[in-house]
Amino acid sequence: MNPFIQSFQKNKVGILFILIASISTASGQMFWKLSNGKWNVYLLLGFAFYFIGAALMIVAFRFGSLSVLHPLLSMGYVFALLLGVTFLNEQITIMHIIGTLLITGGAILIGGGDH
Repeated sequence: MNPFIQSFQKNKVGILFILIASISTASGQMFWKLSNGKWNVYLLLGFAFYFIGAALMIVAFRFGSLSVLHPLLSMGYVFALLLGVTFLNEQITIMHIIGTLLITGGAILIGGGDH
Protein backbone atom coordinates (compact mmCIF):
# COMPACT_ATOMS: atom_id res chain seq x y z
CA MET A 1 0.00 0.00 0.00
CA ASN A 2 1.12 3.55 -0.73
CA PRO A 3 2.92 5.13 2.31
CA PHE A 4 0.78 8.25 1.92
CA ILE A 5 -2.43 6.20 2.25
CA GLN A 6 -0.91 4.18 5.10
CA SER A 7 -0.27 7.38 7.06
CA PHE A 8 -3.89 8.48 6.64
CA GLN A 9 -5.09 5.03 7.71
CA LYS A 10 -2.84 5.00 10.77
CA ASN A 11 -3.88 8.50 11.88
CA LYS A 12 -7.49 8.64 10.64
CA VAL A 13 -9.16 8.81 14.06
CA GLY A 14 -6.70 11.44 15.25
CA ILE A 15 -7.16 13.42 12.03
CA LEU A 16 -10.93 13.36 12.45
CA PHE A 17 -10.70 14.54 16.07
CA ILE A 18 -8.16 17.27 15.25
CA LEU A 19 -10.36 18.60 12.40
CA ILE A 20 -13.40 18.68 14.68
CA ALA A 21 -11.25 20.42 17.31
CA SER A 22 -10.23 23.02 14.71
CA ILE A 23 -13.86 23.65 13.80
CA SER A 24 -14.79 23.93 17.47
CA THR A 25 -12.02 26.40 18.37
CA ALA A 26 -12.75 28.49 15.26
CA SER A 27 -16.42 28.54 16.28
CA GLY A 28 -15.45 29.61 19.78
CA GLN A 29 -13.45 32.49 18.37
CA MET A 30 -16.37 33.51 16.15
CA PHE A 31 -18.66 33.61 19.21
CA TRP A 32 -16.07 35.75 21.03
CA LYS A 33 -16.20 38.15 18.09
CA LEU A 34 -20.01 38.21 18.28
CA SER A 35 -19.85 39.00 22.01
CA ASN A 36 -18.25 42.41 21.28
CA GLY A 37 -16.10 41.94 24.38
CA LYS A 38 -19.12 41.91 26.70
CA TRP A 39 -20.31 39.25 29.11
CA ASN A 40 -23.21 37.66 27.25
CA VAL A 41 -24.36 34.32 25.87
CA TYR A 42 -21.99 34.62 22.87
CA LEU A 43 -18.97 34.97 25.15
CA LEU A 44 -20.05 31.93 27.15
CA LEU A 45 -20.68 29.92 23.97
CA GLY A 46 -17.23 30.94 22.80
CA PHE A 47 -15.66 29.59 25.99
CA ALA A 48 -17.66 26.36 25.67
CA PHE A 49 -16.71 25.75 22.03
CA TYR A 50 -13.07 26.61 22.66
CA PHE A 51 -12.96 24.29 25.68
CA ILE A 52 -14.51 21.45 23.66
CA GLY A 53 -11.93 22.04 20.93
CA ALA A 54 -9.07 21.92 23.43
CA ALA A 55 -10.42 18.71 24.97
CA LEU A 56 -10.75 17.14 21.52
CA MET A 57 -7.14 18.05 20.75
CA ILE A 58 -6.01 16.16 23.83
CA VAL A 59 -8.03 13.13 22.75
CA ALA A 60 -6.81 13.39 19.14
CA PHE A 61 -3.17 13.13 20.16
CA ARG A 62 -3.89 9.68 21.60
CA PHE A 63 -4.87 8.46 18.12
CA GLY A 64 -2.07 9.65 15.89
CA SER A 65 1.40 11.05 15.46
CA LEU A 66 2.05 14.50 16.89
CA SER A 67 4.04 15.44 13.79
CA VAL A 68 0.99 14.70 11.61
CA LEU A 69 -1.82 15.97 13.82
CA HIS A 70 -0.50 19.22 15.26
CA PRO A 71 0.10 20.92 11.88
CA LEU A 72 -3.49 20.07 10.92
CA LEU A 73 -4.65 22.61 13.50
CA SER A 74 -3.86 25.16 10.78
CA MET A 75 -7.17 24.11 9.22
CA GLY A 76 -8.69 26.29 11.93
CA TYR A 77 -7.71 29.29 9.79
CA VAL A 78 -9.72 27.87 6.89
CA PHE A 79 -12.72 27.17 9.13
CA ALA A 80 -12.49 30.68 10.64
CA LEU A 81 -12.51 32.19 7.16
CA LEU A 82 -15.57 30.16 6.20
CA LEU A 83 -17.36 31.09 9.44
CA GLY A 84 -16.53 34.76 8.94
CA VAL A 85 -17.88 34.76 5.41
CA THR A 86 -20.97 32.72 6.30
CA PHE A 87 -22.05 34.26 9.61
CA LEU A 88 -20.29 37.62 9.86
CA ASN A 89 -20.69 38.77 6.25
CA GLU A 90 -16.93 39.21 5.89
CA GLN A 91 -15.55 39.57 2.38
CA ILE A 92 -13.33 36.96 0.80
CA THR A 93 -10.52 38.08 -1.50
CA ILE A 94 -8.36 36.27 -4.01
CA MET A 95 -5.58 36.24 -1.40
CA HIS A 96 -7.92 34.46 1.02
CA ILE A 97 -8.67 31.86 -1.64
CA ILE A 98 -4.99 31.33 -2.43
CA GLY A 99 -4.13 31.08 1.27
CA THR A 100 -6.97 28.62 1.86
CA LEU A 101 -5.77 26.43 -1.01
CA LEU A 102 -2.20 26.49 0.31
CA ILE A 103 -3.26 25.62 3.86
CA THR A 104 -5.57 22.85 2.67
CA GLY A 105 -2.91 21.44 0.34
CA GLY A 106 -0.34 21.52 3.12
CA ALA A 107 -2.75 19.82 5.53
CA ILE A 108 -3.33 17.02 3.02
CA LEU A 109 0.40 16.57 2.44
CA ILE A 110 1.15 16.59 6.16
CA GLY A 111 -1.71 14.19 6.89
CA GLY A 112 0.03 11.67 4.67
CA GLY A 113 3.49 12.47 5.96
CA ASP A 114 3.99 9.84 8.63
CA HIS A 115 6.45 7.95 6.46
